[in-house]
Amino acid sequence: TPDNSSVPPSKGQKANQPEQAKPKGPRRGSLGRKGGGRPLALDPDETVIAKAVSCAHCQAALTDDDQVLHGRYDKIDLPAVRPVVTRVERYAGHCPCCHGVTLAAVPEGMEEATPFSVNILALAIYLRMTHAISYRRLTQLFLHLYALRISEGALDAMFQRARPCFDNEVAAILARLRRSRIICSDETSVRINGRTHWDWVFQNDQVVIHVIRNSRAASVVTEVLDGHRPSIWVSDLYGAQQGHADLWQVCLAHQLRDCKYAIEAGDTVFAPRMMALLLRAVVLARRRKNLAESTRRTYQYRLDRDLDRIMALAPTNQHGKRLRQRYGKVRGSLFTFLEHPDVPPDNNGSERELRPTATYRKVTGGFRSTWGADLFANVRSVVGTAARRGTDAYHAITAVLRGGAVPQGG
Repeated sequence: TPDNSSVPPSKGQKANQPEQAKPKGPRRGSLGRKGGGRPLALDPDETVIAKAVSCAHCQAALTDDDQVLHGRYDKIDLPAVRPVVTRVERYAGHCPCCHGVTLAAVPEGMEEATPFSVNILALAIYLRMTHAISYRRLTQLFLHLYALRISEGALDAMFQRARPCFDNEVAAILARLRRSRIICSDETSVRINGRTHWDWVFQNDQVVIHVIRNSRAASVVTEVLDGHRPSIWVSDLYGAQQGHADLWQVCLAHQLRDCKYAIEAGDTVFAPRMMALLLRAVVLARRRKNLAESTRRTYQYRLDRDLDRIMALAPTNQHGKRLRQRYGKVRGSLFTFLEHPDVPPDNNGSERELRPTATYRKVTGGFRSTWGADLFANVRSVVGTAARRGTDAYHAITAVLRGGAVPQGG
């Protein structure tokens, strides 16, 4: 099932959700408005003040002193967005003396090139790369929402012109990755021209790098790191992810899933006890940064002692035997996070970075060209790195296209 193996959720049986009890009584908003919880806007564009002129019962006139504020609420609307077209008429001057021709200078940003501005390009890349909107739907979106007609070919040409901007930014991110002490990595499949390739992600708390290659071998890691050897590597048990650092933290989330599968497959000796031990480790991992070094060592000693007792068991189920053999090889890399509290106990960060890639693959079917796949990887690298600085995807893309640094978020 999707809970205990790599079966995607779309192929699993989905149980009915239990009915939730309806809340008793009306909800009250943060500023006294009944029925909803949306706070009022801090700076409304317009304020409408409605006061009664006369009494609805006896028709007596009412003054301001007779009235109190009964309620306050917001009405929100979106204005119609239409493109702003600037016509540029550029003259050429012909000198009567030397007969030379001089072209008039134009304002910055009004040069003769693509008619579409950086804002339009940023929006197109944002919708295409982060929301997996196809070329055809993207042209319809621009036409129906903004009355802007852009062909699929024009979108393709815009994306190709944007490539150098992201190449430069990714080069700077990659340089930071090659100085990192901790690197987490994972990979997932993508399709380019009907052939399977792999999206590799390398990330930590500061940077994210995506690279798409036609190989799932360890040579991709060697190429990306370019001789750099980090102190600690975090990954699953895939062979190509091993041996790239001095220390290794095995993803505990994967191990819990495998233990659950072994339990459901009939192992009652090894997997249940191993799963209980891993759950204890996960609980400790949540507290690791607040624990003293001596306390972490004590907990690690207890985990290692209990692991010795579990490894002494003799499971009869084939899945229990497989797990016992596995942990006999990697037991020294299960609790690295207790020695180095800045190391995550799982590789969920890499999994989250690859989730948009899997969504893109399912929605669009893949890429038609290698340059398109490379642009996608570069945009995901910039967006992922910007998110670690508190900057959203759209503003990060816009900043890169304008040639500036990605701003720090608030």
